[in-house]
Formats: sequence, C-alpha cells, structure tokens
Amino acid sequence: EVQLVESGGGLVQAGGSLRLSCAASGFNLDEYNIGWFRQAPGKQREGISCISSDGTIYYRDSVKGRFTISRDNAKNTLYLQMNSLKPEDTAVYYCAAESVPAGSLFELMCRRADFGSWGQGTQVTVSS
Repeated sequence: EVQLVESGGGLVQAGGSLRLSCAASGFNLDEYNIGWFRQAPGKQREGISCISSDGTIYYRDSVKGRFTISRDNAKNTLYLQMNSLKPEDTAVYYCAAESVPAGSLFELMCRRADFGSWGQGTQVTVSS
C-alpha cells in the first residue's frame, strides 16, 4: 500500500525558509512520478514541483529560484526546500505519487495535480 506522510510545515515570517519532508512507504520513490502540491483557501490544488520517474524536474514559475525539490532514495523521502517565502505561499502542502509513466505529459500532469496517491498535507503559513 502506497503511503505518504508529510512533515515540516509551520509558521514563518516572509523571507524565511522551511523544509518539507515526505516519507514514502509501500513503493520505491525513484520508480514513481512524485511531487509537491499546495492548496490555498478558496483555490484549486496546484502542482509546484515534481520529479518524474526518469529524473525530469518541473517547477512552477512562481517558485522557480526559491524552492528546490530533492529526494533521498536511501531514505525513500522527498523534500522541498522553500526559501524566500512569501505570504502568497501560504497553503496546505501535499506530496503525491503516481506510478503511471507520464512521458511528454509530465509537466501537464504536475501542473494539474493529476496524481493518484496523496499524503494528508502539512500547513505552511507565511506572515507578512
């Protein structure tokens, strides 16, 4: 059974940093498309950064240069380093995994949050 557990969220001032972790079990992280997503109140869930099963990385424009996605295959854990946080980054952050190869649709799949297995989410609040 695929399980994903996020941690690392919290309250931070604008300009600060947080590192989110997603511990995976029931599958090998490097064999799946995996990613980070967020949902702010009243908004649709959106993909912010994903890694495909072949190692391709996608970042949403709004987080490029500030957020870094990485994975530790030995720990089967996905990370999201978030720097220079802004109030508009406030949201519940989720990690998700998808076993179906994405191919040329990887970026679209990430942007649309079209992944099959989800964690419970962790709240990130950035104060101004």
